Amino acid sequence: MSAKSLSLLALFGTLAVSAQAAELDITITNLTNGNHFTPILVAGHSSDLALFHAGDMASPALQKMAEGGDISDLEAAVDGAGAEKLVNPASGLLAPSHSTDVVSFDTQDSMYLSVVAMILPTNDAFIGLDSWKIPSEAGTYQVYLNAYDAGTEANDELITGGGMPGVAGIPAAPGGDGGMNGTGLEDMSGNDKVHIHPGVIGDLDPAGGPSDVDSRIHRWLNPVARMTVTVK
Repeated sequence: MSAKSLSLLALFGTLAVSAQAAELDITITNLTNGNHFTPILVAGHSSDLALFHAGDMASPALQKMAEGGDISDLEAAVDGAGAEKLVNPASGLLAPSHSTDVVSFDTQDSMYLSVVAMILPTNDAFIGLDSWKIPSEAGTYQVYLNAYDAGTEANDELITGGGMPGVAGIPAAPGGDGGMNGTGLEDMSGNDKVHIHPGVIGDLDPAGGPSDVDSRIHRWLNPVARMTVTVK
């Protein structure tokens, strides 16, 4: 083989390695009118890992996140798979209409991005992105995220301070705009798999009624979030 051919092969090999290692700038925006997102987890991973799949039963780790906002077990799963993670880019709750700062994320040889965070005030709703293929070409891309229902808890819409798996109720309304003394909604869906969330119902009575969620503030239509990704 000629020296020229060897040089070309070396160049192509370098390009192949470079294409697998993606340096990203990521921003996530809360598109809802009045809902907060708990700490966000972004995972860069291969096809062997998934934080969730619509149509499947929620894992205990996903349930823990969707009902109480605790991403620690999902973080551990990402670490255990040798994948990359971006944890809590908002440094706490992400308020309605707010965005995270632009955060750099070295995905190494990851091929996919996944995103989760609980939506408050809800029983078990979360923003979700499942295995979005990272583009190989440099540029800026926008991805819209839907709200999913983990299927692990009835949507009674009662703010009780709950949040641990198996403990019914909504942990809190971070905006201080939730109601109290609700009698509770009956969840008629019967869907115990991860599925697109139908949205909250709420009511207009802050001191009673069936729901502790304010329908004027907390209702949404999908999508609920936007992720802007710049591939360098």
